[in-house]
Amino acid sequence: MNDIDAWVWWLVGAAALGIPLVVTAMPEFGMFAVGAVAAAVVSSLGFDAVIQVLTFVVVSVALIAVVRPIAARHGRQRPQLATGIEALKGRQAVVLERVDGAGGRIKLAGEVWSARALDNGRAYEVGQEVDVVDIEGATAIVI
Repeated sequence: MNDIDAWVWWLVGAAALGIPLVVTAMPEFGMFAVGAVAAAVVSSLGFDAVIQVLTFVVVSVALIAVVRPIAARHGRQRPQLATGIEALKGRQAVVLERVDGAGGRIKLAGEVWSARALDNGRAYEVGQEVDVVDIEGATAIVI
């Protein structure tokens, strides 16, 4: 075991940290793996164990301190382009058959949809424009 250079052990450690990264999808393991690769580079340059460990710690902590907040911020953002039913919310539609709390039909984005009024006491007549506030299954909820 003494014949194996320290940089090889750091690369083995980086690979070992890559396994839980893939299994758990926790990016922190990837950041630790990058720290281990940095320590392997420092080791291959001939620096002693203390410098190698410090490099591992500094690079890993720096990545976690910088990358995690950026990733968290991007994770909270809504998609720029709404697709599917999300793209239909907020659009206007034309009533084809009287819409009330029990149901009716509208033309939404060129297609005929079943619809019902958000307010059960409200009714919309044929030809009236309504706004889609939600989609429940295949039914548009309108106001």
